Amino acid sequence: MHTGYRPVGAYLDETRAPARADFHRTMQAAEDLRAIREQWGDLLYAIDVQPADEWPPRDSRAYINDHGLKPDSEPVIGRMPLILREHPAPVNLDALDAAMSTERALFELADRIAEQAQRPVRRRHVLDTLDGAGSVGRFEDDQADRDDPARWHLPTHNASVTARAASPGSRAYGLHWAAVWIEGRILGEPSGDLFTPVPLRTLDEAAATIRRARATVERALNRDGRTITLDVPCPWCRGTLTGRTERSGEQYVTCDRGEPCPAPVILDGRRRTWRGADLVGLYTAMEAARARAGDSAA
Repeated sequence: MHTGYRPVGAYLDETRAPARADFHRTMQAAEDLRAIREQWGDLLYAIDVQPADEWPPRDSRAYINDHGLKPDSEPVIGRMPLILREHPAPVNLDALDAAMSTERALFELADRIAEQAQRPVRRRHVLDTLDGAGSVGRFEDDQADRDDPARWHLPTHNASVTARAASPGSRAYGLHWAAVWIEGRILGEPSGDLFTPVPLRTLDEAAATIRRARATVERALNRDGRTITLDVPCPWCRGTLTGRTERSGEQYVTCDRGEPCPAPVILDGRRRTWRGADLVGLYTAMEAARARAGDSAA
């Protein structure tokens, strides 16, 4: 299992010779998984933030360390320690519901893929010597094979049912690790004989599940392509400002006055458009306009 970034498709199993549609679907699923991972910290932060239709959307990355999401001190292999924890009094229930739904969907998908494409733990024969009575044989799990960091461990349940202590298995590492592991499996990343190719029917199911999960995350973060009419007019021309968020997460604002607007930004499609670093200047100007309006009202 990889512990860092590799190009999409670098480990696709070429022996399967997937059709063009299958290849495109798999690449899109990998891209969707990465989008989920990149936005997961934002979603966890949003749980503790009052929801608001505002622009620019509040970016949580700068606040992660202030909200109990600090990285674990112990090293982990390819596993991002942003874990969904219990929230006794969540502020944003929609964000919490989205996080729980997304986590559950990817955990269950990883379980199904492991059941279908992951080799069981090897068993080895062990001889125990008895005092004065020869030896007796037994079988036990190969510990090295069982603890292979590339292996996905299924959760176990109540001991009265399974005769084992309940355990979350690999789910304990959180959604980020599940997404990394699933990506490796749908791209056919090699790991000795631990895995077999994921069946095509399961790949179809995985692509659909991952697509829905990404949509859930982006909808909760107001990043699903919606537009918002800002409540402050353009600070340069008093035109109407519209905030837009692409599905990729890119945010930009346009002024409906077009070319006559003297704002110091480029024209994009005959509209003044703020993107990237230009948004900082716009936001500062909007805040100043709000302050002036407040002073006038007072």
